[in-house]
Amino acid sequence: MNPAPNLVLVGPMGAGKTSIGKRLAQRLGLIFVDADHRLEEVTGAPVPLIFECEGEAGFRVRESQLIADLMLRRGQLVATGGGAVLAAENRRLLRANGFVVYLKVSVGQQLERLARDHSRPLLATDNKHARLESLAAVRNALYEEVADHVFESDGLSVATAADQLAEMLESRWQRGAAA
Repeated sequence: MNPAPNLVLVGPMGAGKTSIGKRLAQRLGLIFVDADHRLEEVTGAPVPLIFECEGEAGFRVRESQLIADLMLRRGQLVATGGGAVLAAENRRLLRANGFVVYLKVSVGQQLERLARDHSRPLLATDNKHARLESLAAVRNALYEEVADHVFESDGLSVATAADQLAEMLESRWQRGAAA
């Protein structure tokens, strides 16, 4: 058993962090927090506008501040943004205050799931496949580094993935105090 006060989902866009996370949080009696949506609530601006006005660097500063705040709380399932793992301090905070599950997904599956999504600033490109590949090349090792458990979400429905994760968590995670 790995005690932690929160459950945290990391992984690339399209892995299912929000969809699976909502269902899993409900099943486990946790407060669901989508970090990107919370950031929009706090700033009063949508993520694409933050990117446009402050660039990715400005967005990442705000994201790190939000993660520091969220990790002070307990009893949450936090679905992070795909790039949250880029900052070493974010990775440290997530591991210290959460049982971290990496929702692993192939680039092909990401493209299918994100085909109609036009809200992601990092996918505002003509070659989405190449962009996702380049993001994966940088981020996949960081997801692995921070994860207590790696879960393959390719080809699974939201319900099936949430059920399988809940089953795994019964033997691997218990709510506990921060490290």
